[in-house]
Amino acid sequence: MKGKFVTFEGTEGSGKTSVIKEVKKYYESQGYQVMVTREPGGIAISEKIRDILLNKENTEMDPRTEALLFAAARRQHLVEKIKPALAKNMIVLCDRFVDSSLIYQGYARNIGIDKVYDINYFAIEDALPDLTVFVNVRPEVGLKRVFQTPNREVNRLDLEDLHFHQMIYDGYLELAKKYDRIKMVNGEQDLNLVVEETIALINKIL
Repeated sequence: MKGKFVTFEGTEGSGKTSVIKEVKKYYESQGYQVMVTREPGGIAISEKIRDILLNKENTEMDPRTEALLFAAARRQHLVEKIKPALAKNMIVLCDRFVDSSLIYQGYARNIGIDKVYDINYFAIEDALPDLTVFVNVRPEVGLKRVFQTPNREVNRLDLEDLHFHQMIYDGYLELAKKYDRIKMVNGEQDLNLVVEETIALINKIL
């Protein structure tokens, strides 16, 4: 089997991390080699950029600076971790990837999806996911989860107002119409059902 690259997207508090954990367990039990990673981050250099991006004190950050930093972290993560794992025919499950930038910086920060795509095309070239799972949770539901979950990291983006998070949600719905690789699962149902639906989607590309 060739390596498969599956990314997970959603609003804050959509439960992506919990879904990824269960999906990894399932495919490992089926004998697959699975690597889980995240953005921004995943490797030492990108984690340092993550600290800058998500630091609650960095409220003065310019939207284009934000977009460029995300793309820089993504490039290093891709060449150092994702591509080598795919070359070993692994299933790579990544918590956020390029679509997050298209939506958070391109759509919600009003830079423009096409402009942010151009920045990211330079960073990732043609390394798009085989499948992107959008865990569909309305922003008010997701934010409630964020602030009710003990020990969850609350970052700079969590602190944006509801209007910003609504824009993120609307942007994802628009993007899902544009790209065939983006498939939606209802993240407001029981976790087991979310995981089952996600596995069914991944099975189609294996």
